Amino acid sequence: MTNLLKFIVALSLSVTFLNAESIQAQAKALVEKGVEFCKKVGVESCIEEFNKPESEFVKDDLYIWANDFDGIITAHPKKPLKGKNLYRYKDKVGNQLFKNCIEKVKADGSGWVDYIWEHPTNGEQTLKTSFVIGIGKDQLIGAGVYK
Repeated sequence: MTNLLKFIVALSLSVTFLNAESIQAQAKALVEKGVEFCKKVGVESCIEEFNKPESEFVKDDLYIWANDFDGIITAHPKKPLKGKNLYRYKDKVGNQLFKNCIEKVKADGSGWVDYIWEHPTNGEQTLKTSFVIGIGKDQLIGAGVYK
């Protein structure tokens, strides 16, 4: 392989990696903004806002969703999931993603959780990671990005 080709491949990989980090940073920042909003207006009001498809917390494929610690979805602006208990829901490889999110928040207060979710553009099951953090006494919010 020529040095120029090696350079182009290395540069492409670096840009892809930096872009992925940047998108994850955007998701984390959106969730942190959501936490501040919840502190200001209260959990009930912020959950109402997170359910709105035109909310300031929805930016294309990046949005905040919420569920309580029983696994009941309290906010999802993209799919009609509000009120559904997804605690036992498994993705195509067996991850109980909502249970895993709850466990992450209970154990660490916040963090990243990986799972498979349907991509909104192509409909394919795609690897996704979400940053989750607790709000109130028994809820969490999160925002995810496709890998």
